[in-house]
Amino acid sequence: MAAGLDPKHAGVRLYLGHSLERLGQIDDAVEQYLASLRLEPRNARAYLLLGGALVKAGHAAEADLAFAKSLEIDPEQPTARSRRVAAMNYRSDLTPRQVADAHRDWDRWHGAPLFPTWPPAARSREGGKLRVGYVSPNFHRHSVAHFLLPVLRWHDKAAFEIFLYAENAADDDTTKALRAAADHWRLIHGERSEDVAAQIRADGIDILVDLAGHTGDNRLLVFARKPAPVQVSWLGYPQTTGMRAMDYRLSDAITEPPGEADELSAETVVRLPRGFHCFGRPGEDLPGDGCEGDPLEIGPLPAAANGYVTFGSFNTVQKMPPALVRAWAAILRATPGSRLLLKSYPDDVIARRFRDLFAAEGIEPARVEFLHMTESRTEHLRLYNRMDIALDPFPYNGTTTTCEALWMGVPVVTLRGDRHAARVGASLLTRMDLGDWITHDEQSYINKAIERAADLPGLTQLRTTLRLRMRRSPLCDAAGFARDLEDAFREMWRHSLAR
Repeated sequence: MAAGLDPKHAGVRLYLGHSLERLGQIDDAVEQYLASLRLEPRNARAYLLLGGALVKAGHAAEADLAFAKSLEIDPEQPTARSRRVAAMNYRSDLTPRQVADAHRDWDRWHGAPLFPTWPPAARSREGGKLRVGYVSPNFHRHSVAHFLLPVLRWHDKAAFEIFLYAENAADDDTTKALRAAADHWRLIHGERSEDVAAQIRADGIDILVDLAGHTGDNRLLVFARKPAPVQVSWLGYPQTTGMRAMDYRLSDAITEPPGEADELSAETVVRLPRGFHCFGRPGEDLPGDGCEGDPLEIGPLPAAANGYVTFGSFNTVQKMPPALVRAWAAILRATPGSRLLLKSYPDDVIARRFRDLFAAEGIEPARVEFLHMTESRTEHLRLYNRMDIALDPFPYNGTTTTCEALWMGVPVVTLRGDRHAARVGASLLTRMDLGDWITHDEQSYINKAIERAADLPGLTQLRTTLRLRMRRSPLCDAAGFARDLEDAFREMWRHSLAR
């Protein structure tokens, strides 16, 4: 109504765009942001919001131009620079060094100036429990919780005292489960970074763990103030933070083999022996995920009833660059009658755009189906019963989606690339003893999918055994992973004391 009353009010256009984006109408939001900028070309926030919407629409390179313009107008924006470097993870046209250098640039602007202004944090008494604090905006029904909650439940409470610093405004059943699994809960949503840092110091935290990196609503400016003697980046971000104040980053030898990864990381890379995370099993490890008491049965191989193979990916639009569309189209062309099932597309306009991209590659629109978002996780997981083979995106692999597919009996073809985000699939499949589903270049990725689609007996056999294999694998060994994590924390602490 306001836009109708005053079509030339830049602020109204900006907030209309923001509202449309919140409703999932991404392309419409982009149009409103552009309209606002035509009326007020020097608005840094408008460029920031435009960049964020372009990332959601799958235009990471174009988003970079918007973020750069925002920073040109106002260079002192940690959020804009965080969003810019985070979006770089989706781009295959940038080298790992270029991406790492951009992250260090964030620190030069926003982190390093704060680092020397705070005195060293106090260390806890000799022989007492180690106090570990986890910081995240995602202590609710979110992918981070799927991997964190099992670990919290298996932490050795006789040796570790656990604090959760919650930036999230959401509060759901998963939030309650996380709160119950910790010793202390601190709600920090909206609090100033210096006040949060002071709270952490007052709590006497020994090891402070960031679970967000440069993703939305991060609290890296808290870490920049070095409120804990040991600071660690883990789980929620597939890249160096670039920060001098961050001491360590938890990873594994597959996602980050020794060598270049160590050189490019601002943190010391600590490689956990059995992978860098474990998966919370739906209905078993995650009360509050909507799957309690539901066996989530794995259905029969869809191809047996359909007469054709259904490939699928439930990853976000951000992970679908043009090269991936070309590769998936090549797989469909070489597999007669096959279909592609896609999910997590925010609006019908974007779905139509991708359908047109497939059509340009010779794929009829009827062969690509776009599913709408689901109300519950149970409903989401059951959709895997429509899929024969999952296709992992590249250069930014899936994580939760890959684990979900495997849990539901659907094998995943992945391409092992040149950086952490492009090697997560290889890490997950290696821990499942599925190395023969890992490929090393685009053509072998295409060939592997075609080859496996032709072996329906093999797919049927694998479908019936994948969940049991996953339960018995290191990927679902929360107790063993917690021990590995605690061993790493103890070693970090010993090294801290020896400084």
